[in-house]
Parts: sequence; C-alpha cells; structure tokens
Amino acid sequence: MAYVNPQGEFNRDTNYITTRITADGRDGYPVEPGRYRLIVARACPWANRAIIVRRLLGLEDALSIGYCGPVHDERSWTFDLDPGGLDPVLKIPRLQDAYFKRDPDYPKGITVPAIVDIPTGAVVTNDFAQITLDLSTEWTAFHREGAPQLYPEPLRDEIDEVAQRIYTEINNGVYRCGFAGTQQAYDAAYDRLFTALDWVSERLSGQRYLVGDTITEADVRLFTTLARFDPVYHGHFKCNRSKLSEMPVLWAYARDLFQTPGFGDTIDFGQIKAHYYIVHKDINPTQIVPKGPDLSGWHTAHGREALGGRPFGDGTPPA
Repeated sequence: MAYVNPQGEFNRDTNYITTRITADGRDGYPVEPGRYRLIVARACPWANRAIIVRRLLGLEDALSIGYCGPVHDERSWTFDLDPGGLDPVLKIPRLQDAYFKRDPDYPKGITVPAIVDIPTGAVVTNDFAQITLDLSTEWTAFHREGAPQLYPEPLRDEIDEVAQRIYTEINNGVYRCGFAGTQQAYDAAYDRLFTALDWVSERLSGQRYLVGDTITEADVRLFTTLARFDPVYHGHFKCNRSKLSEMPVLWAYARDLFQTPGFGDTIDFGQIKAHYYIVHKDINPTQIVPKGPDLSGWHTAHGREALGGRPFGDGTPPA
C-alpha cells in the first residue's frame, strides 16, 4: 500500500478499512469476546504494536490472535507457520481470503494487522493506528485487572501530537529512506529521519517515557521502529548515520522497554530480518539475509530507572 512518485519519494497509501469495533457497536461490530481474530505478523512493525497492546491490556482471552509467516508474495500474507498452512480458526491459507470476503474486488494491499469477524470470515478493519486506540478505549470491559492506561484521557492531545510526529518522521521515515527512488529524495528523507530521532532523543534525555511518567501508546509506536533499527533499517534502508546502539539515550530507552514485560517478548529478530531482506527484492535482489548484527546487547542494564517513572502507572505488568 505504497508507491514512489515521479520525484522518487516514497508515499504510503493510508486509505484503510476504517470500520471500527466499538463498545456500542455503532459501525455494526460491537465488542464481543471470542467473536474476532487479530491477524498479525511478528515481522511487521505496524502489527507489532497491536501484539504489544493486546498483551499489555490482557485481552488474550477476549481477542484471539493468528500469526502470518514473515515472508509473503506480492499479493498476500500467508499462514505458513500453521499446520497445513491454514489459520486454525479461520481455516484460510492466505489473509487475502478474509479481505475478499469483505470486498470481492478489494483493490489495495493485503496488510497486517487486520481484525477478522470470525462468524463471517470477513476483515472488519486494517486501520492499524485506530486498532490499538480502540483496544485501549473500547475493549475496557475485557481488560485484565491491573491493565495500564495506555491512552489516558488527560494526556490524549499530547500523545496524539507526539505520535503523529513519530509516525510521519520516524515510523514512516525509515521507509521513506529505504524506498527512495532518487538521490535527492533519499537525502531529504535521511535528514528528516535523523532530525526527528535527535528530537525524540532530546525529549527522552530527562524523562523516562515520551508522555507523562508511564508507558503510553506513544512509546509503543516508537518502540517497534527502534527494535528494527539495527537489524534492518540501518543497513537495508540506508538509515546509517548511526546505529541505535550508537545513540545513547534512545538505545537505553529502547532497552528499558525491551526488558519490560509485553515488549521484548513480542520481538522475533529472525522473522524481522527474513521479512525485510527476502520480501524487498527490489532493494535486496539476492535475498541474502545478513548474519549480523550482534543483538545480545538488548539484555544489558539501561539505567533508565534513575529517571523515575512508573512503567504501568497504578497497574501491574502482564503475566
């Protein structure tokens, strides 16, 4: 769901299926435990957000999850990790089958995360930004006891503002570098990305989390890009002014989150590397997956506790 314009600039198509699953069911899809299935891939940063939020909020019993493999063809993510190559609940081999149940002529990319209505087998939404917000605000009746407030009302305006800049400049900024079609477009994208990384590094130099003193939606959104930075974006996407591990504040911040229950335990570096280096044949035509870098440093002490902050606020970590 992206294209490169005549100037060589990467543009993401953000026209998603925006139907929402809400407590009052106003779009025709009320929140119901067991009715929906969240389809994700551990490789994908946008899907990784939903995996993290579902786990932090304790929605495992209410919202089942299906994992696509890290490598897909031009058209669809597939369930090649499951026995027989079929999702065990939806009984389909390809995620596109659920999109075509919703719209037989669905013309756009088959993306994760997607939430599928199990009774009909049709995709309800693939609007990744709204999905995690709705898990926080519409699914509250099924949150675990001690679930954190990832989108607390008093901080929503600030979270939205920070998250918007993170999305345009960092989450999408790495793609803008990686898929640039001209030197000029790449140079501009590179400068935008590292300007934003410097901004967020400065913001985090004196506070443990991006907004307030607890983990919020903004931290989830930044983390999934940082986790992929050294294994993929630094080399594959040419985001190589410096590695994450050479940016002291961001490296400590990322390790702090990685070592927090619900974050690092959702990361599969092997699947992440396989996805980018094998699927993006235009960037890496040999499809060779690099052996490096050494990722053992993610488990080292970060020292961010000295800044205070309470990761889960008045809540508790997930089991």
